[in-house]
Amino acid sequence: MPNPVKEKLRRGEPTVGLWLSFPSPAVAELLGNFPLDWLVVDTEHGPADYQTLEDMLRALRGSPVVPLVRVPGNDPVLIKRALDRGAWGVVVPLVSSPEEAQAAVAACRYPPEGIRGVAGTRASRYGMDLRAYYESWNRDVLVVLQVETTRALERVEEIAGVDGVDVLFVGPNDLSAALGVFQQLDHPRFVAAVERILAAAGRRGIAAGFMASGAESALKRLAQGFRFVCISSDAR
Repeated sequence: MPNPVKEKLRRGEPTVGLWLSFPSPAVAELLGNFPLDWLVVDTEHGPADYQTLEDMLRALRGSPVVPLVRVPGNDPVLIKRALDRGAWGVVVPLVSSPEEAQAAVAACRYPPEGIRGVAGTRASRYGMDLRAYYESWNRDVLVVLQVETTRALERVEEIAGVDGVDVLFVGPNDLSAALGVFQQLDHPRFVAAVERILAAAGRRGIAAGFMASGAESALKRLAQGFRFVCISSDAR
């Protein structure tokens, strides 16, 4: 079936979700009952291993919420394993150049457009739906890249222009730290950086995302024009 989050973003509509940092299928199952667009299982800073990740994604089966995974790094093996478990897309941290963006997109896509290995895994019902999954996957996979370094900020327009990138995502802690104004989200340097990322995404017709800290923050970022907004996390 088509990826409903990607479809909404293509139509210019906003989407909201939550971050899952606890390695708990029960928490995933519980939050999958809320009217969210997506949930991201965090395997960069969270402790979930691949078996637990698969169980968390399995717990979301039947939920309308789209399951995504933040991988530990921009590594094709890590991306492949997350997608094979059943994620509908990935959040890739620390993408700082168009070349790194191209590598992330290629890792998410099957040949001939990418390099993801083809196998009958849980994502394709252990191969029973492999042909249909393969034929629709490159169109439906959601690729979210985090812009969180000064080098990424300097080349954000080029990163946004890479074919296959769906979202440029702002993690305020890392970006503000990189700018030397940690958690000073009203600092002119941080504000200017956020506006530059938002503008770069808008010019390329893709979405910008933001890690908010609650309902009030999320509403502010949605009003600002962000269309992939994390409201909070299970830990918060």
